[in-house]
Formats: sequence, structure tokens, C-alpha cells
Amino acid sequence: MEINTANFIKSVSGTDSILYDGVPQFAFIGRSNSGKSSIINCLTGLKKLAITSSFPGRTQKINVFLINNSFYFIDLPGYGYAKVPVKLKGKLRSMVNWYFFDSEIKQDIIFVIIDANVGMTKDDLELLDALEHYKKNVIIIANKIDKIKKSEYEEKMNNLKSSFKIIPFSAKKKIGVEEVLSNLF
Repeated sequence: MEINTANFIKSVSGTDSILYDGVPQFAFIGRSNSGKSSIINCLTGLKKLAITSSFPGRTQKINVFLINNSFYFIDLPGYGYAKVPVKLKGKLRSMVNWYFFDSEIKQDIIFVIIDANVGMTKDDLELLDALEHYKKNVIIIANKIDKIKKSEYEEKMNNLKSSFKIIPFSAKKKIGVEEVLSNLF
């Protein structure tokens, strides 16, 4: 698969007709600063399509991007550590839970982004358990593999083994792009 066009459509914070229009959706979720927006930029070849930041908690709405005029990339707020007020954290969590579990919106694939150098956290495992319970189609993207020391790479990848497909990825070095894109359709 090749991405030829990618456009930001809108940000939403709840029920919106765009989420129910029947266009296939590929959702990106992960801990704050795991690289969700960077991965979307890497996959599309556009450096500033999704806004990136070193500030944890930058994405605070559901961002919708139209790809090849035929499907959406959905960039969701991160979970876990974020420099935002507790009340906003709760609101973001509720929005993400609504999108995945309460809205009846069909996600074709949910890409759960983890920082490969950090590994799975309690928050990652809780999300994966919930997604599995709801029988969602999940692929884990182990991002930032370029930050792992060569001597630690094999051990860290083995520690990530789970019941889900895992794609080693580096947005910085564009490793794993073709594998992610080959899973879209």
C-alpha cells in the first residue's frame, strides 16, 4: 500500500457524524509521548500532518485524517503520564473509552503504540485487556526501536511478546513503515 494523499479533516471530542460515515478507520492509541503523531507523520510522509510535541498530553481530541480519499487515520489522546490537570485526564480517558467501547464506531484496526525501550506498562496491559475483551482487531507498534542498545534489542523484543501481532518500528529511521501499511487492507 502506498499513501498518496493525507489531509487533516477535523478534531472532535465526542459524537460527530464523521465518525459514523462508514469510511474505514485505523485508530492510533498509546501512552503519552509514545510517538502516535510521529508514526502518522512517518506513514504519510508528511512531517507536520499530525502535531507532535515533547509535552506529554498534547493531543486532547480525536483527530481525523483522510488518507488516499478512502480511509481515516484516527489520532487519539495518550494515556498514562501527561502534564494536564486531573479533571482533563479523566475527560480524555472517558472520550477514548467512548470511542472504543460505547459508541458502536467500528475501528478496522487499532494500533496500540508502545515505547519499545520502556516496554509494556500497567496502562498498556489494561488497555490491551479491554480491547481483547471487546474483540477488537489490535496490532502493537513497538516504536522507538532506534533508541534501544543493540545488546538489549533481542531481550526487549522478546519481553514484548503477547497474543497480539507486534511490529518493531522507528518513526525516526522509517523502520516498519511497509509492514504497518501492508496491514491496512
